[in-house]
Amino acid sequence: MSLCDDTLLCNFPKCRTKLSGFAWVTACSHVFCDQHGSGEFSRSPAICPACSSALSGKLDIVRTELSPSEEYKAMVLAGLRPDVVLDISARALAFWSYQVHQERMFQEYSLSRAETQLKQMEKVLTQQNQSREVELSGMRGEIASLKKVMEEYKRKYTEVSERLMERNRQYQKLQGLYDSLRLRNMVVDVGERDTQTQPGHQGYNTGAAQQATPQRSPQFLSLGPDGDSRFFSCLEPDGAKTFFQFSSPARERGRPFIKKH
Repeated sequence: MSLCDDTLLCNFPKCRTKLSGFAWVTACSHVFCDQHGSGEFSRSPAICPACSSALSGKLDIVRTELSPSEEYKAMVLAGLRPDVVLDISARALAFWSYQVHQERMFQEYSLSRAETQLKQMEKVLTQQNQSREVELSGMRGEIASLKKVMEEYKRKYTEVSERLMERNRQYQKLQGLYDSLRLRNMVVDVGERDTQTQPGHQGYNTGAAQQATPQRSPQFLSLGPDGDSRFFSCLEPDGAKTFFQFSSPARERGRPFIKKH
């Protein structure tokens, strides 16, 4: 704020608004807006909110109009000697100069504090950027290592896939051989069952035939060294005579002898 500015600011720490209408002026050269002045100076004893000075005098606190009327301007200093008017004007200008200086100091303080905060934030930002760079470099290293691991897993996966395909081919081949051998065994089992069934039936027929026939096959027997007649008979066991060998002597003597020519 410069000397040409015609607006003061409230000196209340948390207000800092431009003054208009009425203002409260203290003997310690501070000025407050009508709201905060009415609230702060209504208590006794009155304490300046800006510098904590005690304001116990009758004229230590004055409520003044910032935009007085023309009649007030014409009558406020009327009848006073020039030296008194100049003294009053000098004190009023000193109050204004103090407010300007105070506002300048406040702005410089605010600027220095802002610069300090900015430096601190820049320092923190630099540290954060450094830590982020370190983390980023570490993450890049991890990404590179993970890529290597992924490539290794891809290679192993390819090998395992090839082995699995080869095992599947071998399995299909063995499955085909197993199916063919199973079918062959089934055919062999069916043939054996048929073979076992047929010989049993034939054996039953053969046994029945052997019971109906003699033990030895029929032979042609001659009735004598010179006889040409042959008979078909059933033989008894070895050493036994047949029915035709038992003939009476009278019959043997009565047969005519037939001589071969």
